[in-house]
Amino acid sequence: MDTFVLGAQIASGAGALDKLLELSCDRAAVVCDPFMAKSGASHQVTDRLDKIGCTWELFDRVVPDPTVDVVSACVSLFMEVRPTCVVALGGGSAIDTAKAASYIYTRTAKVDRPLFVAVPTTSGTGSEVTSFSVISDPEAGVKYPIVSDELLPDHAILDPELTRTVPPVVTADTGLDVLTHALEAYVATDATDMSDALAEKAAAVVFECLEHVVEHGDDIVARERMHNASCMAGVAFNNAGLGLCHAMAHALGAQVHLPHGRCNALLLPHIIRFNAKDPAVCARYARIAARVGCCCHTDVVAVEGLVRKIEQLMRAVHVAPVIEDEERRALAREKIDVMVANAQKDRCMPTNPVTATPEQIAELYRAIC
Repeated sequence: MDTFVLGAQIASGAGALDKLLELSCDRAAVVCDPFMAKSGASHQVTDRLDKIGCTWELFDRVVPDPTVDVVSACVSLFMEVRPTCVVALGGGSAIDTAKAASYIYTRTAKVDRPLFVAVPTTSGTGSEVTSFSVISDPEAGVKYPIVSDELLPDHAILDPELTRTVPPVVTADTGLDVLTHALEAYVATDATDMSDALAEKAAAVVFECLEHVVEHGDDIVARERMHNASCMAGVAFNNAGLGLCHAMAHALGAQVHLPHGRCNALLLPHIIRFNAKDPAVCARYARIAARVGCCCHTDVVAVEGLVRKIEQLMRAVHVAPVIEDEERRALAREKIDVMVANAQKDRCMPTNPVTATPEQIAELYRAIC
């Protein structure tokens, strides 16, 4: 029997942020990064909370690749405020911080779980509709994916206006993260017809829109499509699972401190070729390749067409096929054994459709550094 989880109630499109006006809560904790607070973007949330008579406290210390220390500080605020609602505003880092903090707070304080509202401001992680949170331990050089149904937000608010000013490089990296989510979910061992449908649509939208959005960030229609694609890919992988690419990307990002979407993009073409050596997996990739316009007479040729289409998109959005910074490349080469060990232990690894040996994982890392 297959089980498919939708979870969050999703409000999308222009004006979606007004969904906050329908909430019933009296104390809120708003979680964001310093830029959201200083730029005034957080006011779009707090002003609406004021209108419904909800008091609030702001936690604005989120950092990229949220750390154990930052999550601990956020938990401390929750213990003080005792929120009945948590609003996470930002990219995956803000949402993951709030998820982990809420999860720990609920257990520590022995209280009911606060209502959780995720308001993504980038189109990439899909964290607003997943049961995942990824937390970093910089001292250990490890990223820890936390997986629990209790991390699933109650509401996801997808307002494309919040993404209009996202810089091109961030748009590119997060958009390629969407593509990775879709393609990994499609071949994951827990994939179903329903997760397939969302993964296919998300991948198609990325190929149609990402290059345009990177070059024309003020196109709100294209921004909305990418925002929706990110959410669809999130629902897909939350049900189907991920795989080798994410497991390796977590380990790579923890060591060389590249954005998560960039790590995925670097690895994705190589991992597709690796997984596609299995004929059944090759046929799966060929099917989604056809959905995005790579129609060929054989599965092998179709998969190679898909890989080339990904590489062409990467060039179009100015993402190099290898780690560009020489210091980071050298560090990655030095840490291959550590990254291999961490990738093997990653929670995303079990749903990869092909088992990879340590030697094969190491070779995949060498391809990008």
